[in-house]
Amino acid sequence: MRVFPPPPSIAGLTAVVTGGSRGLGLLLARELLRRGCEVALLARDDAELGRAVGKLGPCRGGTVQGVVCDVRDRAAVRDRLAEIAGDHGGLDIVIANAGIIQVGPAEALGAEGFQDAMDSVFHGALNTALAALPHLRRSPAGGRLVLIGSVGGLLTVPHLLPYSCAKSAVGALADGLHAEEAPHGVSVTAVHPGLMRTGSHVHALFGGDRRREYGWFSAVAGAPLLSMNAERAADRIVTALQRRRTRLVLTPAARLGATAHGLAPVTTTRLVSAVARVLPRDGTHTTVRGAAVEAGEQPPAPRLRAVLGALNERAADRFNQR
Repeated sequence: MRVFPPPPSIAGLTAVVTGGSRGLGLLLARELLRRGCEVALLARDDAELGRAVGKLGPCRGGTVQGVVCDVRDRAAVRDRLAEIAGDHGGLDIVIANAGIIQVGPAEALGAEGFQDAMDSVFHGALNTALAALPHLRRSPAGGRLVLIGSVGGLLTVPHLLPYSCAKSAVGALADGLHAEEAPHGVSVTAVHPGLMRTGSHVHALFGGDRRREYGWFSAVAGAPLLSMNAERAADRIVTALQRRRTRLVLTPAARLGATAHGLAPVTTTRLVSAVARVLPRDGTHTTVRGAAVEAGEQPPAPRLRAVLGALNERAADRFNQR
């Protein structure tokens, strides 16, 4: 059996996590704290940040602070990272995790949906990376930058097209920066998770036939055989950044899908097209959050969703999604 040496310690390093107030970002912050980092959470909602800091307070290890920042605002990201670096004597680790998820047919989500995804997911990651790199290059420990992509960026998922397009751009950014920053001593890790039980269906935006879109997404996102425990995912991501890995693809289904698309793209596209035929069609051109759909639009198959999504519902409660 192959035995890997323990990853290098990151205790005492300063880390920033964007989108750190809930879901995967919150769990990444918790893992960094447990490993001794001084952590700053960036998010747009001050009240949500306050709850996140409260949840992370009992964690032993480093310290945590919440910083209000919209990653779509380039100047704000630059200024907030400079302030954090000034307070802590530099930055060592930055994880660009912030983003949105929109579910529905491309026509229903419209050009505005694609623009919103690019602004939040791609430009958010780009603004974070460009603002962070000057600080990471000066890190005595050697800077570490992590960009959270998705298997949707490696294998396009129908009814998640704006998200897939934006995550594909994040993956290209990560690969390119990895090559360009190596001479500066900065490692760049691209992370491409599959489905994770983070409770993201609560904040996802649904368009088209919203009740049916919410029905399939909330069930699939929490299905035990298809989705991954988010705490385990966070542990693997932080370990990957410690080891300065170039790429991490999470969940067996995601690795299988990405590999199949690389080896047999035509066949894989045909299979994905078959899946698309059974997804909902038509509906409205407005989007609403999952919590509103659940509360007011009576999504179908409540018993099936209760069974498949039970773990995801618990995750939404635990990971500050409500």
